[in-house]
Parts: sequence; structure tokens; C-alpha cells
Amino acid sequence: MSMTRHFAAQRWLAGLALALLPPIGFTQPEDTVISEGKTVGFEYTLSLSDGTVVESNVGGDAFTYTQGQGEILPALEQELLGLAIEDTKQVTLAPGDAYGEVNQEAFQEIPLDQIPEEARVVGTVLGAQGYDGPIRVHEVSEEFVILDFNNPLAGKTLTFDIRIVSLN
Repeated sequence: MSMTRHFAAQRWLAGLALALLPPIGFTQPEDTVISEGKTVGFEYTLSLSDGTVVESNVGGDAFTYTQGQGEILPALEQELLGLAIEDTKQVTLAPGDAYGEVNQEAFQEIPLDQIPEEARVVGTVLGAQGYDGPIRVHEVSEEFVILDFNNPLAGKTLTFDIRIVSLN
């Protein structure tokens, strides 16, 4: 091979290599990342600041939601914008960005006789018609039961370890 042909081949290979590299500041095309209206599937492990695992779907079915529809915590949804399939991210949310602070007004004192006897145990979770959330027995006395209507994760810092598994 002549020197001229050799250098021409090198320039061609260098040009090909540069053409295959993404440009500096490259971002994924919008149709391959999480954006408004996309249906997103992800695996997650949710833990508290002390490391206690609250729940996880790793190894099970992906959790799915539609970006921008308010189906998950707004602060978490914002943190997932721009991620692509197989991306991982750890997101830590303060109580104000998650389920709020513990609201003292969400504790209600109920006469003991209005609570079934088997439910008069601290930590028991109750439901009520017309109320869409858990109600926990917070305290039991001889005359009253104090019920807690706060979300069980209120007042807690939450850490989500997330891996994006699908995007449509």
C-alpha cells in the first residue's frame, strides 16, 4: 500500500470513528428518555434514613406510571425526567417532598366503645368507609382510643433506589 493510500485510509477510519462518537454535550433523543406522557416501568427499593427497607419490587413486576399525570410523588417524578432504560438513580426525599410532616391535627380521640375490641391494639391498621387511607391505632386508654390519620410515611425521609426497566 502506498503512503498516500495509507494516510487516506487512516483519515477515513478516523473520520468514521468521529462520526460514531456522540457529540460533546450529547443527550438521548427525547423519545428514548422519560418525558411528559411516557409510560415508565421501574424497579425500586424504598428505605428510610436508618436503612430500614419499607418495600421493594426488585425481582418482581415493575411499577408503572405515566409521566406528568401525578401518579407518583411529584418530587420523585421530577427526579426521573430524562432517564433512559437501564438507568439507575438514588433519590432521597425530605418529608416535605414526600408525605409531609406529621400533622398533630390528624390524631383523633374516639370513645373506646366505638372501636371493635380486637382492634384496640396499638399499631392496628383500620379502614373507614369514605376514607381512602390507613388509620392506625396510636394509643389506647381505659376510655378512649387515639387514631392516627397521617400517612405511615409522614415525617420520614425516604430514599428510592430506582432502575428504569421500560419506557413507552
